Parts: sequence; C-alpha cells; structure tokens
Amino acid sequence: MPGCEAFPPMAGNAPRPGKNQGPLPGRQRRNAPKAGRVSDASIESYIMKIVVLDGYTENPGDLSWAGIESFGSVTVYDRTPADAVAARVADAGIVITNKTPVTRATMDACPNIRLIAVLATGYDPVDIAAAKEKGIVVSNVPTYGTDAVGQFAIALLLEIASRVGHHDLAVKQGRWATSPDWCFWDYPLMELAGKTMGIIGFGRIGQSTGRIAKALGMRVIAHDKFPNDSGRAIGEYVDQDTLFAQSDVIALHCNLTEETKHIIRRETIAKMRDGVIIINNSRGPLIAEQDLADALRAGKVHAAGLDVVSLEPITADNPLLTAKNCIITPHISWAPKECRQRIMDITVNNIKAFTEGEPVNRIV
Repeated sequence: MPGCEAFPPMAGNAPRPGKNQGPLPGRQRRNAPKAGRVSDASIESYIMKIVVLDGYTENPGDLSWAGIESFGSVTVYDRTPADAVAARVADAGIVITNKTPVTRATMDACPNIRLIAVLATGYDPVDIAAAKEKGIVVSNVPTYGTDAVGQFAIALLLEIASRVGHHDLAVKQGRWATSPDWCFWDYPLMELAGKTMGIIGFGRIGQSTGRIAKALGMRVIAHDKFPNDSGRAIGEYVDQDTLFAQSDVIALHCNLTEETKHIIRRETIAKMRDGVIIINNSRGPLIAEQDLADALRAGKVHAAGLDVVSLEPITADNPLLTAKNCIITPHISWAPKECRQRIMDITVNNIKAFTEGEPVNRIV
C-alpha cells in the first residue's frame, strides 16, 4: 500500500542518504528566496541561510522540505547534539527546531539569528527571555494534531478495555489453536458504555477526546480553569476532587505547569476510585511515575495507557517499564503524516510572514 513502508532507521547524527547531501553532515539546498519585503535590512544582504536542527521526527522521508527551501539555503540535520548547535547555526538567519535546545549561549555566539521557528506547540527548548532581549522572533505551531491526539488517547483506552494487541499475539502464538473452547481470552475485558471519563484539561484536545468518549456511551466530566460553552456541550465541569472521586477513567490533557506537575501522585491517587484507569498522552511530568507504578502493583489503579514519560526517550530504570498493566508507546500521538504535514505548512507560513515583516504565531 503506497505510503505504508517503514521509515529507515537513522543512526546518531548521520546525514540522510541522497544526492543533495552537502559537505557538512546535513542535507543542503540552495534556492533564491522569494521576492518580498524583509523586515531587517541585514537579512536582505545575503541569501537566507536556514538550518533545521532535528528534522527526522518531523520528516523521516515522507514529506517535502520544498516549502522551506523556497526561502533560501537549507541544511537539514536529522538530529543535533547540544554541543554542536552553535557550530551548525553559526551563520544562519533562521533556525528551525523541534526539541533541540536553542540557548542563550547559542544566541550569543550566533548574531545572525533573526527567527527561531519551533516545529511544535510547546516552545520550552528555546530560551524565550534571551530571544526577547536580542529581538529574535520565536514562532510556534499552535494547533496541528487535535483530532489525532484525541484519537490516540481513546486508542490507549480501547487497548486497555479490549486488549486487541494482546489477544492477536496470543492467537499467533498458538494459544487459541490449543484452547479446549471455541473462544479464548486470558485478560479481563471491559465495556466502556456507562462508565465515567474524567478529563483534566478541557481545551481543544480534551474536548476531542471527550466527544469520542461520549460517542462510546461514556459519561464525560471535566476540570479546567476556563470552562466554556463548547465544553459544556460535551460534558459537565466539576472540581478536581469530584473528578478524582467519580471517574472510572482519567485522561490528562492539561499543560505542564508548576501547578500541574505530578498532578497524579500518591495523594491524588488515594482520592480516586479503586480500579481507575489513567491515560496520559499530554506531558510525562504530569505523573509521579514511582507513585503510579506502586498504585498499579497494588491494584488501586487498574491500568495505565501512556504515550509520554518524564524523561524521553525512556530510560531503562523507569519504574513504569515493569509496572503491572501499563501500556507505554513512544510519544507518537502527534505523528500521523497529516499532522506532520500541517506542522510543515504552518511553519512555512510562519517563515513567509516573518520575511514579509508581519510575523504570525509569534511567541516573542
């Protein structure tokens, strides 16, 4: 089926194969920038150099960089270690990053930087205070995967409820063929209709998850600092303790702040129903991982479905790797091709608006 081939694994910081590979360990393209008003005269004085620091997760080979290449000379690195960032963006006017940090030290060493375009909604990797002081524009992609992330939250829940993957493997291991009965299961299955889903963070993604849960026959309750009518059309707003007490399933869709860090911890788990299910495909540090692992082993929490952890990629000593009934996926909720294409398109528009002197999706 076209477009379904696996992506080739890339090791370390190696350049991608292809005839456009430049002399540096990255792919280089040189094109004249589109005509248009540029806000800074110094940008007009040279062909814009653009460096992508960690392009592989955004585009492992199934998308095109052509939109970005239309603005100047582009070098795409699949990934960049922290100690190589300054050297790679030394004479760049535009730096594009997803998760690779762009620090004050990098900005100090690289005075040509005029725009840092983040290939994500979160802009934590950029020192915003330093960028503001230096007059560097920082843009992000505020929304690109609402439906996909909501879909994935429900996919985690459905796997816990129905254990499709588990029983598919059991069949292929011959366990059904050797069963004395006409059907076989070795894990409790669950019907979701009639159960209560509590959603913490009821913005666009939380409401997307809520709509699907409601379609499955679930009662939806939510906690959010800013209740709105679109949320009320899906579920009932409640205080946090009520949500903990009434929910059969708790889904996390809130931002990571000092207030929400470790919102799932020993003390809050104690307020929950016995056998609760916890879903998190928002931010890993929302959960105190050892506390959740302990609750899973004790049976207080029936199961967890996680697409994020506190330190990524996951480390071998993460307690959730050996916790009972814990499904972990490698931070892929955001990654359907349609979402990544949307990121690319919005980033191209962000760069275009910047070169025309009217930045959009601007953080600073």
